[in-house]
Amino acid sequence: MSESMSQRGDIGVLPRPTGLADESYLEFLEAFRDVLLTKMFPAMAEAGHARMMAQGLPIDDDTLPLPVIQAAFAQAPVVPTWQRFMRSQQEMMWRRTRASFAQQGANQIARLDVAAGAGPGKLVIDPAFVVPDYARREIHLQPGGYTDDPIGGIVYHYGTKVFYQGGNDQDELHAELAEKAAAPADGKVTNVLDLGCSVGQGTIKLKGRFPQAEIWGLDVGAPMVRYAHARAASQGVPVNFIQALAEDMPFADGHFDLVFAYILFHELPIAIIPKVLAEVHRVLRPGGNFVIFEFPSAGRQLPPAFRFMIDYDSRDNCEPYSPDFVHSDFRAMLADAGFAVSDGPVSSNSFLQSIVATRK
Repeated sequence: MSESMSQRGDIGVLPRPTGLADESYLEFLEAFRDVLLTKMFPAMAEAGHARMMAQGLPIDDDTLPLPVIQAAFAQAPVVPTWQRFMRSQQEMMWRRTRASFAQQGANQIARLDVAAGAGPGKLVIDPAFVVPDYARREIHLQPGGYTDDPIGGIVYHYGTKVFYQGGNDQDELHAELAEKAAAPADGKVTNVLDLGCSVGQGTIKLKGRFPQAEIWGLDVGAPMVRYAHARAASQGVPVNFIQALAEDMPFADGHFDLVFAYILFHELPIAIIPKVLAEVHRVLRPGGNFVIFEFPSAGRQLPPAFRFMIDYDSRDNCEPYSPDFVHSDFRAMLADAGFAVSDGPVSSNSFLQSIVATRK
């Protein structure tokens, strides 16, 4: 990066916390999270499934009511321990991340203000834009959510570094998904939209994948797109960002050849999703591709431990909309919106479903 987004500089494209003590503390939480997910979750799943089998309950029946699964899992002592640890490490991570970057908050906001008018890409924010109430939830427990904390962009960026357990420090995950974004059959890719772009990691990588295309990143959160634009400008990457609603996009009919969405839909109320799909269908040209990497939804069998985890995540990690999405027939919704739906390439995160929806 030509200009650091952090007082202590950056490690590649990743900003550093304000103090070494903050960085060390957050490295501990990253390691703690890794243990919880790679070691303790499998143990918790095994213990919960064992309790179910001891009660004669099937572990391969998707119709088994969730409360039955929860009652069995609650009898395994490791389960509430895992839940408490998961909640605590998430709270500790956001608290320390925000406190660290807040020490340079005025400088952060000044950098964003200066970058707002810089190129090579554009930043579009309408002062009259109204954030809908559904988008103001503190998803993943991030203070202020995606919309209400002026330094929420850099807080989100470093917080998700911990969230991904160090596996996305240099945007590796976004680079992988951008490379897997299926171009339309005719190969024409002139205009690309990254829908729900957050801090623009995927948007920048999509420019690398399609260097001749005009790339837009759209997000509901002004702190997200302001930081995304500053990152892109500091790297000299000519991509554009706009604060707007996915269900009401300010783009012309048929403007895009490809629309990309990464883990967006499980963070939307189920009633909003058909509106978003209608808008994507409108802004895609015929034959254009809608590339989606998302939580599993109806039709993909999930072990009881994953059903338990998704429900826990919705309540204790502020993912209020994910249970409705997981139980919805998302592919049918895509088909109803006028898309031909097919499986996309599998990513390294096998939990996610991969879909390519082509506008007919």
